[in-house]
Amino acid sequence: MIDREEFFKRYNMGDDDLAEAKITWKDLEAIYDSYRRLEPRLREVSKDFVDDYLYDIEKAGIHSYRYRTKDPGHLLEKIIRKRKEEYQKYSKIDHTNFYKYLTDLIGIRVLFLYREDRIHFHNYITTVFENDPENYITDRLEDYDPEESHYYVAERPKVYKRAGDSRIYDERLIEIRSDGIYRSLHYIIKYKGYYVEIQGRTLFEEGWSEVDHDIVYPYNKNNVMLKDFSTLLNRLAGMADEMSSYFRRMTGEKEEK
Repeated sequence: MIDREEFFKRYNMGDDDLAEAKITWKDLEAIYDSYRRLEPRLREVSKDFVDDYLYDIEKAGIHSYRYRTKDPGHLLEKIIRKRKEEYQKYSKIDHTNFYKYLTDLIGIRVLFLYREDRIHFHNYITTVFENDPENYITDRLEDYDPEESHYYVAERPKVYKRAGDSRIYDERLIEIRSDGIYRSLHYIIKYKGYYVEIQGRTLFEEGWSEVDHDIVYPYNKNNVMLKDFSTLLNRLAGMADEMSSYFRRMTGEKEEK
């Protein structure tokens, strides 16, 4: 059982947020309890995924990986936030179907030493999993596929890129120009009856992102000073990525001579 007051304090929320999201604390407790019962199975699925597809990091074209199941408190916070932002889309979510709506209950992070390694991973993941637009989710409830033997890319893969980044992906990736500070790959894979979210970043991007997520997003987004410091740290991470790629190019040019 989750403590109500502790939850409100941790996530900077209150009864007004529940009212705006049109959800009761009793509904959230039911989702919480259901998720805790499901979590052991999700851990098994996440371990199977990395063992089957990411354990051989050279084959996958990555430096390293890590994985987790979603924190129960974060799950409730996200449901409240999503219902406030897109109520119609999430109006029917409850303790029996939340895993059909939320695609990040299993999260896997793959890390690249160089940003150019993203191409190899994209080619790898869209080879081992079918990437057919016919399989993409439109309606989270109607399109849910419970068949555990069906493995495929379930949403159009996305790349968040900075201005000036070269176009290195095929037409199946949506290129999104974010606010200029975020660079990442996103895949949603349907695997053993559940969704697996994969995010790919360089080691430097990961360092910045972890600090930003821990301090700024989503609870201190309105703190101007924290946002400015995060932007500065991001620029330093971006410069480190540029320098790493430059080192690599220099080494390659020497080997060719």
